[in-house]
Order: sequence, then C-alpha cells, then structure tokens
Amino acid sequence: MQNTEGGAAQNSPRKNTSLSAAAYFAIRDMLVTTSIQPGAPVHEEELTRQLGVGRTPVREAIKRLESERLVKVYPRRGVFATEVQLSDLSLLTEVRAPLEGEAAYQTARRATGQQRCRLAGLRDEAFEHGRDAESQMVFDSKVHRAIYECSHNTYLEATLTQYYNLMLRIWYLYIDRLPAVTDHVGELVPLLETMIDCEADRARELAVEHIRGFEKAVLSIL
Repeated sequence: MQNTEGGAAQNSPRKNTSLSAAAYFAIRDMLVTTSIQPGAPVHEEELTRQLGVGRTPVREAIKRLESERLVKVYPRRGVFATEVQLSDLSLLTEVRAPLEGEAAYQTARRATGQQRCRLAGLRDEAFEHGRDAESQMVFDSKVHRAIYECSHNTYLEATLTQYYNLMLRIWYLYIDRLPAVTDHVGELVPLLETMIDCEADRARELAVEHIRGFEKAVLSIL
C-alpha cells in the first residue's frame, strides 16, 4: 500500500474509503490469523507504518473491527485484540449452525448459473491443497464466503462473515493441535455438490453438520 499522507488525493472521500477498507482487511487478517494474538495491544502508529497509510484509515478500520468484536478500545489504555474464551466456541456454534444452514439452503435455491460454475470450481479445487493445514484453512474460507455471497441475502452475508471471522480465529489458535483437518475440509465437497444440484434441504443439513463438527473437533483436544 502506498503512503498518501499529504497528497491532494488524501482529501478525496473515495480515496479515504478505499484506504480504510484496505486497512480494515489487512488488520482483520492479522487478528483472525492470530498474527496479532488475542489480548495483545494493537498499535496504531506501528500499523500506519506497516500498511503505508495515514492514521485516519487505521482508526476507521479499528472502529469497524471493534463493532465486529475483534478489538476492544479502552480509554487512556489503547486498543487490544479481544480475548478468546472457550465459551465463545459453543456460543458461536449455537448461532452459526442455523444461519450457515440457511445460507446453504438459499444458495442451493438462488445461485445463478455462473455462481454454480464457481461452486463447481471450488469443489474441484478441494483436494489440491494437500495436507497443509493453513492452505486448507484458506480454502475453507473461500468456500464459506462464496456460499454467503451466493445466498443473495446481504444481511445474512454480513452476519455470517462476522461470525466466521471470530470462529476462524479460534481455528488458528488450535490449528497445530486439531486432528484430521482434511476430514473437515473434505466435508465441503458433498456440501458444494448439493448446492450445485439445487438440493436445498440436503444442503442445509450438511452445512449444519459441518459447523457442529468443527466444535466437536476443537473440544476433543481440550
């Protein structure tokens, strides 16, 4: 990212918006992948240097991340990545399972022909990542975000994206200890096939099973 401090473009609302969005995604990924560990301070000045943007985009990104519960702002103390509690896993699963099921159901019903081709491409990609856990995490993220988009419900997409980011952070915390990551990712193949084939009810069932299976996998190592 190029530093735009002091330039005429810095005064452009569109430019500021794009910089804020870029800063948001960059910092979000640091938090989700635990590059910034839960409970660790989030240094605004360090981030402005690292990302090559001004303070305003970073501060706007932090406001958004606070609303999504990835950071916590304490007056006179600073900004910190939110802690992860074991209870978060069950609470997130409780709300995610039915919503993920609904997203899969609606995707099976509403996805366009072009989107079904996209889902078919993801299905074919499923086993190209070997046994590398992080690579498979990236693939899992691609699949879930595609499902949200193809559900054609922006409210559902926004809600699930927030919950997925919080759950993904838990996954990164335990990635080295989780057994059979390939089994978890392998579950996505039949799920994708049901949506490609417009099998809405079955898609809902498999999506719910997939979400609950992750909770069981984490609890099995604790």
